[in-house]
Amino acid sequence: MLRIGVLSDTHGLLRPEALAFLAGSDFIVHGGDIGNAAMLAQLAAIAPLTVVRGNNDTGEWAASVPHSATLAVGGVRLFALHDIGQLDAAALPDDVRVVVYGHSHRPLAEQRGPLLYLNPGSAGPRRFSLPVSAAELLVDGDRVRANIVELISRP
Repeated sequence: MLRIGVLSDTHGLLRPEALAFLAGSDFIVHGGDIGNAAMLAQLAAIAPLTVVRGNNDTGEWAASVPHSATLAVGGVRLFALHDIGQLDAAALPDDVRVVVYGHSHRPLAEQRGPLLYLNPGSAGPRRFSLPVSAAELLVDGDRVRANIVELISRP
C-alpha cells in the first residue's frame, strides 16, 4: 500500500504537526497557496513532491509552479489544482480517479461518480473556526481511499 500525504493552504507556515503527519509518505501533493520556495525544499526532502500554484503564490519563486498537475501512483491517477471552481471535470482524462484541491480551507473527501474529490483543508494558519488539517490517500493497486486528519485540536 502506498501513502500520499496531501496538504494545502500552508501560506508559508509548515507546522511541526504537518511535518510529523507527512513523515513516511511515499509521495506528497500540495494543493497550492504554498507560501515560499523554502517550504518546497522541506517537503521534497520528505518524499517526491507534486505541487500546484495557488492564488497567493506570487513572485519569482512561484513562476515555475504549475497551475495544475497530474500524478500516477499505483493504478490511480490524481489531478491537482488549487481552486475547484476552475476545474472542467468533463475535460479530465478518463483515467483520473482523484481530484486534489485547496483554496477554501474546508476539508472534504467526497466521492462523486467515478471521481474522489479531496480538499485536505488548511495545514497553515488557522482561518476562522475551520480546522487545521491535512489528508492522506492510501493507494492499493487501483483502489484508493482518503482520510482527513485534524492536526491541531480546535480551541
